[in-house]
Amino acid sequence: MIKQLFFVFGFLFFAAGSISAQGVNFFKGTWSEALAKAKAENKIIFVDAYASWCGPCKYMTSNVFPDAKAGEFYNKNFINLKIDMEKPENREFAGKYPVQAYPTLMFIDKNGKVVHKNVGALQVNDLIEVGKKAIKV
Repeated sequence: MIKQLFFVFGFLFFAAGSISAQGVNFFKGTWSEALAKAKAENKIIFVDAYASWCGPCKYMTSNVFPDAKAGEFYNKNFINLKIDMEKPENREFAGKYPVQAYPTLMFIDKNGKVVHKNVGALQVNDLIEVGKKAIKV
């Protein structure tokens, strides 16, 4: 019985730690809603412009964006948005902000101007450094 209680409490402690240590939270709305949110919160929008077939994009989705350190920095400083550049509903965004390779990481101000851009997959620390550069621009 005591072993079972320790197991339950250990599991709950681990689960609570996992919940609080989350990665980058991506906004679930449209581009125009993200732009309005950026204006209201006076933040830059971080856009992960990706394609569903892109290997480096999948790597970042699985290994970089879930990282707690990346989440702490990006959730505090940006409105985060993932945009599949090849989906028909994103055609207008793709026309205004064309990309040459995936992933393209864009930092767009509340007025819709690209203030910083990075092409290619990054590790967690490099992603944070790119974000810091975007804030300083």
